[in-house]
Amino acid sequence: MGERQGALEKLVARMRILITGNMGYVGPVLVRHLRGQFADASLIGYDAGFFAHCLAAAPTLPETLLDRQVFGDVRALPADLLDGVDAVVHLAAISNDPMSRQFEAVTGAINFRASVAIAEAAQRAGVRSFVFASSCSVYGASERSARRETDEVQPLTAYARSKIDTERFLERMHPGGMTLTCLRFATACGMSPRLRLDLVLNDFVASALATGRIDVLSDGTPWRPLIDVRDMARAIEWAILRKRENGGPFLSVNVGAGNYQIAALADTVAGTIPGTTISINAAAAPDGRSYQVDFSLFKSLAPAYVPRVPLSESIANLREGLSEMDFRDANFRESQNVRLKVLEAHLAARRLTSDLRWTASSY
Repeated sequence: MGERQGALEKLVARMRILITGNMGYVGPVLVRHLRGQFADASLIGYDAGFFAHCLAAAPTLPETLLDRQVFGDVRALPADLLDGVDAVVHLAAISNDPMSRQFEAVTGAINFRASVAIAEAAQRAGVRSFVFASSCSVYGASERSARRETDEVQPLTAYARSKIDTERFLERMHPGGMTLTCLRFATACGMSPRLRLDLVLNDFVASALATGRIDVLSDGTPWRPLIDVRDMARAIEWAILRKRENGGPFLSVNVGAGNYQIAALADTVAGTIPGTTISINAAAAPDGRSYQVDFSLFKSLAPAYVPRVPLSESIANLREGLSEMDFRDANFRESQNVRLKVLEAHLAARRLTSDLRWTASSY
């Protein structure tokens, strides 16, 4: 038994893992985590490179921790890239509601159709584990109790619809020996070498540091589930290693640290950064995206991987990282730290076509 366990550990340590969308917000943190956990694993990144230049307080290029970086469009992932791959972590997506509103057709093509095509190709290639980065946004709005995985979903945006459509397709697949895991992540937060400031907590910290105030555009009552990006990486590690008997061949599971009202988040950030004032739009129209999420299933399946980064630590790490950048940009919502603005800049310079493909003039 001991020899068999030792052989298994060696096999796991030398896994070949393909990560799509690795040059986004989550990817660099995930790669660093996986390299720390599996020093001998072969890590391959596949990314279009839209946000490759959006580095924040990164002393080295995050991709130096990879064995190989491949540039390409997930709508045309080369089949031979899956040869010998043990696990696929599919992060690549049009990643939030503002982008999906502006690029609704592209969101369907990238987030849904490309996702299922990659999953099917992975199954044909004999990949053992397919991990899909889904979202708690599929719940949309709920005035009732915290949403469980078996509850009705109410996707309100093209982004949320693309996530649940992909989940439903994967659930209907005949995966053969492949284990399918859909991680319904809470809203991400925390520091990353490719920082995003179009996420609620990150926005509040950046605004407090740059302007001394936090402007809450809603009335502050909507609920959001949160998870630090480092805890996302740990959950992905669990999903890569997950055995079929722990949750079944297909699994959708909520992953997050806790639920917070927007006003309470603003208060917490202001209490951490002295001198910060808060403005709440009491007259705002109701925000339909308000929901709480139940994370008990993940806790029962993955007790060693439950989120452990407290909100205070996420805020402290953001503050430290932004300070290292000498961050003072009061107009940061127009900067490269907001993903929609990066795509708009590429389009304006004609580096991208309207369906988000690199043009010949971009080379």
